[in-house]
Parts: sequence; structure tokens; C-alpha cells
Amino acid sequence: MITLRKSSDRGHAQHGWLDSRHSFSFAEYYDPAHMGFGNLRVINEDKVAPGSGFGTHGHRDMEIVSYVLEGELAHKDSMGNGSAGGANAGVIRPGDVQRMSAGSGVLHSEFNHAKDRTTHFLQIWLLPSRRGVEPDYEQKHFDASLRRGRLLPIVTPQGEGTSLRINADASIAAGLFDGEESATVALDPARLAYVHVARGAIKVNGHALQAGDAVMLDGETQLALRRGQDAEVLVFDLARL
Repeated sequence: MITLRKSSDRGHAQHGWLDSRHSFSFAEYYDPAHMGFGNLRVINEDKVAPGSGFGTHGHRDMEIVSYVLEGELAHKDSMGNGSAGGANAGVIRPGDVQRMSAGSGVLHSEFNHAKDRTTHFLQIWLLPSRRGVEPDYEQKHFDASLRRGRLLPIVTPQGEGTSLRINADASIAAGLFDGEESATVALDPARLAYVHVARGAIKVNGHALQAGDAVMLDGETQLALRRGQDAEVLVFDLARL
């Protein structure tokens, strides 16, 4: 079964400094028909105005992935990331992926320190495989050449290859497609797949999708990406709940 989720049907919140589109119920946006998909709980498309951001706040028992499309996002947390002498600089830019396991509890903030440029990024939450784990953080750059015309694993449960490791029964792959570039991958019909078009346009199993659109695949055996037009795509392999 294939179900389309059009960009225009998503929830929308405008806070002045933040313009956010919610694929699933989040904060003041509530839609009982869209509470998540499998163990994927949140995809927020956020645009953060210059010189603003999310102040220090807490999370627990959630796997959080940030994927920057434009600008940069500065992360700082109670584990020391983003602080002088911390393990990671905490600043992510296009091509960078950040994964934070909130586990038993973590405080963090996210800011766009640029004075003249909006930060455009995807905020993704997945339900963890194990609760109460020690909080953890990773960030890594994935060059565009590695994602061009193919789906590159960027987040996996075991950190396979060059991917980030996540405490969830889920994987995320990213790809860039234009013109004749295409990809066909086998799907396990016992699992769920979710395709989010971050920008551009592309055909997914014959369905034409634009930026912000998504498609949910349940019981399908194949995913086919064709006829991309400057498309950037995220593909999720998800557990059923």
C-alpha cells in the first residue's frame, strides 16, 4: 500500500523567528491520523531566522537527527558538545548529519548565529530501541558526491559503513537525483518505508512528488526513484510498532 502525504497537508506553525512544517502531530498541531509512522515520530521542516534559535530545553528517551539543507545550526548540550574543549564543535552545515540519543536525559540548544541568513533544516525524531541509555552525540559530513544518483546510508542501528549509529530499529538513507539519475532498492514488506522529499521534485514508484511531499510504503517490495529535478530525498526503513 502506498499513501501520499502532501506538503500542503502538513501542520504549520509560524512563530516569527521560526517557520515550521510538521509531517506528524507536534506541539499545538494535533492530527490523530498522523501521529507518526512506525517508530518515526517527528519530521519538522524548520526555517530559523538569523540570530535566533531554540533556547536550552530538555529531551529524554528519543533519538533526534538533524539534517541541514541551508545555512548552519549551532548545537550546544549538557554533554559538553558545542562548548570550548567539547568533543564536537556542534555546528552543522549542508551535508552534515547530527544524531543525539537523549536517553536518560539531556539539555541542549540550537541556534542560527548568522546575521543575514536563514537556517533551513529537518528535525527528525525516532523512538528508541532501549530507554534510559546514557545520552550520546555524533555528527558527520556526507559529501554530495557520495549521495549523487544513489541512496547512501547516513544513519543505521549499528553504524554500518560510514553511517552514524542510532539507538533505534530504523535506518535513514539520503540521495540526490537529477535528470537520468535513478535508484531502485528492494524493500522488506514486513517493515515500513517512508520517503521524504527535502527539495526539488522526483517520481517515487511512479508518483510525482514535490519538495515537502512524502510517501508511506506498507507491504511494498520495491522502491523506485526516477526523474529527479534537483531532488534531495531521505528514505527511512522503519519498524512496525
